[in-house]
Amino acid sequence: MKGMRVKFYKVPMEDPSDVSSLKKLVEEREFDPKDIVAILCKTEGNGLVNDFSRGLATLSISAYLSEVLGIPIKEVQKRIVLEMSGGTEGVLSPHMNVFVREYVEIEKPGPKRLSIGIAKTRELLPEEIGTIVQVEETAKAVKEAIRDAMIEDPADVHWVQIKCPLLTSSRIEDARRRGKEVVTTDTLKSMAYSRAASALGVALALGEVEPSKITNDVINKDFSIYSQVASASSGVELINVEVFVLGNSPYSVSDYVISHSVMQDALDVDAIKDALRKAGLKFECCPSKEDLKRVVQVFAKAGPHPSGYIRGRRTTMLTDSMLPATRQARAVVGAVIAALVGDPMVYVSGGAEHQGPPGGGPVAVLIKA
Repeated sequence: MKGMRVKFYKVPMEDPSDVSSLKKLVEEREFDPKDIVAILCKTEGNGLVNDFSRGLATLSISAYLSEVLGIPIKEVQKRIVLEMSGGTEGVLSPHMNVFVREYVEIEKPGPKRLSIGIAKTRELLPEEIGTIVQVEETAKAVKEAIRDAMIEDPADVHWVQIKCPLLTSSRIEDARRRGKEVVTTDTLKSMAYSRAASALGVALALGEVEPSKITNDVINKDFSIYSQVASASSGVELINVEVFVLGNSPYSVSDYVISHSVMQDALDVDAIKDALRKAGLKFECCPSKEDLKRVVQVFAKAGPHPSGYIRGRRTTMLTDSMLPATRQARAVVGAVIAALVGDPMVYVSGGAEHQGPPGGGPVAVLIKA
């Protein structure tokens, strides 16, 4: 019977072009590079439209793997999901998350362990970004990734990581030349629309929301509709939507398990504890040092509440003209998670439209089984 073994590596990056840690893993034969299925990085740019640290990281990783695998860079990018999320404000540490999948023979299904599946949509037209078309195309890719992960029950999906495109001046002009309208001419706002459409695609694929409730009128507007496991990051470096799904499958013999919860706001440390308990850690107040040795990684989404308030207290996240709210939210949630698990090398992505409730966001924990 066909099964899989998923290996996971979290390594530091000295700059967006730094592949030395990845190179070391390959040279020490930790895994065969042909088995890499996804690489997720936190790069140290601003996480906005002009964050070219994401593109630099993509190119650097692609060039290295092209050399090692003996295939063109474009082929590397077709074969592997490369997702770069910009912004390491506060204590967040730039790093690379490497997911390796080896296919193995198993006698029968066993205890559910970490599995991963990948998929990519077709290239989107500028006028499709941030619309119901992106929702539907993303939903198709998510379903494909779930099958690829050998997950049979949607409840076993605990994190859906997405990289999606944004609108640039040239893409907007391309649409205009063809007589088409785009969802917004503000390139920064287009990031939010793209994340929103992608997140709703996850909700649609997993049955979290009734299809009839998802229309163009609710995308990036009605935040009472959301996914509990979606994490979408938008960037200029791609024009399609790339997806990888993390969950637990009885066909996996991985050494890890993953679970999730939903933060109700940026200070919701109890949700992180809840995810840790669901993953298998047993503690009352806080995890012990021994418990924390089993914690491999934490993934989270962060965004400001539309009101600008947290627990009844006014913040300046939405009124600070110098620092965008997404960057502030990343710093806050990153600090909350790092303080609990004792490690600042955690993955926190800003911009949580339809990804958890307003002001909150999904959080997933990966632990050693």
